[in-house]
Order: sequence, then C-alpha cells, then structure tokens
Amino acid sequence: MLTKLTAHKLLTETGQIDYPILTIEDGRIVSLESGPPNGSTETLTAAFFDIHVHGACSHDFMAASPSEIAEVGRFLAIRGVGHYLPTTVTGPIDATLRALDTLAHAIEDASTDGVAPTAIPVGIHLEGPFISHHKRGVHPACCIQEPSIELFKRFQQAARGQIRLMTLAPGLPHVLELIEHATASGVRVTMGHSNATASETLAAIAAGATSSTHLFNAMRALDHREPGITGTILDRDDVYAEAICDGLHVDPAIVRLWFKMKGEERAILVTDGTSATGMPDGIYALGNFTVEVKDGVCLSDGTLSGSVLTMDQAVENLQRFTGAPLGTAVRLASRNPARMLGLEHLTALTPGAPANFNVYNEVGERLGSIFSGWRVT
Repeated sequence: MLTKLTAHKLLTETGQIDYPILTIEDGRIVSLESGPPNGSTETLTAAFFDIHVHGACSHDFMAASPSEIAEVGRFLAIRGVGHYLPTTVTGPIDATLRALDTLAHAIEDASTDGVAPTAIPVGIHLEGPFISHHKRGVHPACCIQEPSIELFKRFQQAARGQIRLMTLAPGLPHVLELIEHATASGVRVTMGHSNATASETLAAIAAGATSSTHLFNAMRALDHREPGITGTILDRDDVYAEAICDGLHVDPAIVRLWFKMKGEERAILVTDGTSATGMPDGIYALGNFTVEVKDGVCLSDGTLSGSVLTMDQAVENLQRFTGAPLGTAVRLASRNPARMLGLEHLTALTPGAPANFNVYNEVGERLGSIFSGWRVT
C-alpha cells in the first residue's frame, strides 16, 4: 500500500527540500519530490542513530532478555532513534559471550513489521574489555583483557558476526595487530579508555582506527607538549569523534571546541545511555556492577558511569551549546554515525531507504517521529 507524506521542509544529509512529497511503501521511501506549498508547518529530519547506548527502562544489554531488548527499542523510538548499536561493557568473558549471543538473536530477529514502532538494532558495539587500566573509568579492573585476536574471534563467533564497532585503547600490547585484524574483517575500531600518547594514537589510526569513543572522557588529557590521544583526535580531519552532549560529561565550552575542530563532517553525538535512562533516580545495573543515579547523574564510586541522556535531548543541547542549526545537529546524530559505520543507506532519506523521520514544528521543537508509516508522539 502506497502512502504519501508531506511537510513544510525536509532536512536531508546535505541541505533541505521545500514542500517535500514522499511516497512510502512497505516502510521504505519509494520516491521524493518537491511540490507546491501545502500549508504544513512541520519539518522532517532523519531519525537518529545511536551507536553507543548500554540500555534503558531499567534494562542493561549485558543481561537483558529478548523481550527486554525489545522494550528498550520501543523506548528509543519514542525518543527519535531509528537504529542503534546495543553496547556492552567490560565484564567476565562468559557473561560477555552470553550477552553477545542474546544481542545477536535480537539483531537477527529485528523487524519493522511489529505492532508498535521500534528502533532497530543493526550491530553490536563492543566497549571493553581491551582497554587501559589507567583510563578504565568504571569498567571493572578484574575483567580487563590484553588485546587478543583469539579472544576477539570468540566474541565475534558468539555474536555471529554482528560486532560492527569495537572500542580499543591505543598503546596497549598487541593492539595494532587487533586493529588490523578487526578492520580487515569489516569491524570499525573506535579509540577510547586509553592513556595513549600522540605517537601511539597515530599508530592506531595508521592501523585502521577511524573514530574515538566519548572524546575527553576516560582518556589522557590534552597537554601542550604531549597532545596525547585527545589532541591527536582533535587535530586529525579524517577521524570521527563521539561526544556525550549532556553538559555533565563535557562542559559546553569544550563541546564548542570539539564541534569547531571536528566540524559537521566528523562529529558524532552519542548518549552512552544506561539502564537508568527513562527511569527515576535510584540504583541500576551497568554490566556486573551498579550505578547510583541522583538528580540525573550516574555515578559509581564517585565516577561518572554512563548517562541518562536521550538522543533528542543531545540534539537540542548541541543547538543550545553551539548555536548549530537543527539540520546540522541532526546530521551529527544520524548521517555521521551511519557514514562512520558504512551504513549510509539507513539515514539517507533517498528512495529505498527506511521511511524513518523525526518531526519538528516551526520553532524547532520535536513533536514526535514517523517510523515506517507509524507516527509516534
């Protein structure tokens, strides 16, 4: 069945189309053209793509059941996310293998034909265990592993090839070999939880690393004589960089610096959302340990432990912190993560792409979403 969708304007990957007319069939865009003025005041954008999220609705991806993973997907859709990468955290190897198996089933069984709109998991982000003890954040020290191709192969086998993104710490023994192996197998490598120097970071980039995990957080600080991992990533025009734009993990002034340095083409918004997202203050799980949420801040032993940020709020915060227009902010939350992963088709808003949109009013307030013909408010 064909359906028509119109709006005042459509913000695309590169610009905007006034008075768009979209034809949709079976949840995908069939055609897109510009028509005459139609009286609408709404703006359509691409749905968001969160590549770094650990859970929501009290459910953590390291232990969530299939039904709980589905519940997280429905919550993310309400906040404008069309696709996402469920993200692990460092834990015991057996627990990680079990989580990867469950997440792989959820990805394989994912469908847009359900009874309610849902964000679709399209791969796994393996955050840990190949990270630095010096910059582990809240990742349990006892579960950190030295980079190992053999252990990565076990993880990927359990995930049935669904690991699409892996956080690694430059500077660790054997990390360059693992970066080269993962990259050759189609897995993107993002650098994080690292005390690496500039030279160690450059070596990781040369080996194939393409992005950084929550820049500034859990990594060597910028120094004017040793740029380290932070300064090197800011300086490189060919490397993407995540940021958690909640005003807590990164001060708004540093968000502005990150945005100026990485620009509209390489900056990526992520949430690092935990099982506490969408829930009241309290105690929640993150992997095999707990975090306390008070006044919206996630802490474990006094250390920031993920967030309760949602992507619609991150987009709003970026506009407020930097003055970026809506179209730019949305691209950081949709086009850029998709491009980094080589999944541009998921957010392209071109014929054949999923008909997933966020809907904004004339003053830039988000009204809801449209997923495969379902309108979510």
